[in-house]
Amino acid sequence: MRKQYFFRDSPRGLLAWDVDRLVTLSARLPRCRVPLSHIRELDEPWSGLDDPPSWRSLVAHVRLMDDADLAFPIILASDRTVMDGMHRVAKALRLGLEYVEAVRSPEDPPPDYVDRGPGDLPYSRTGQRYASWGSRR
Repeated sequence: MRKQYFFRDSPRGLLAWDVDRLVTLSARLPRCRVPLSHIRELDEPWSGLDDPPSWRSLVAHVRLMDDADLAFPIILASDRTVMDGMHRVAKALRLGLEYVEAVRSPEDPPPDYVDRGPGDLPYSRTGQRYASWGSRR
């Protein structure tokens, strides 16, 4: 799997969460079924500034959707923003499903990085484990 981060703008600057850490921290959270109609990102632009919408990038995203494994739940932030799993959400939509499995904590873990953009972050895997939702690196 490719290294990924979830980003969110804030008054402190761009916040970034390491998705590997989110997966580890959310492993024991209870799963629930979320209607696709409740996932607001489905009606927002899918590409960001670092990923201009082109046919090549569209095909790359379709491949990621095809490879997405719906056995793994998506991870929702406390405000129900998708922190990990949009390709799984898109695959579920393409398959005509009404729901997707999700996990959500009432409180977001602290970000891994503050005021650092995608080009400033490491993209190699260290295999480091995190003990609890409140852990920090």
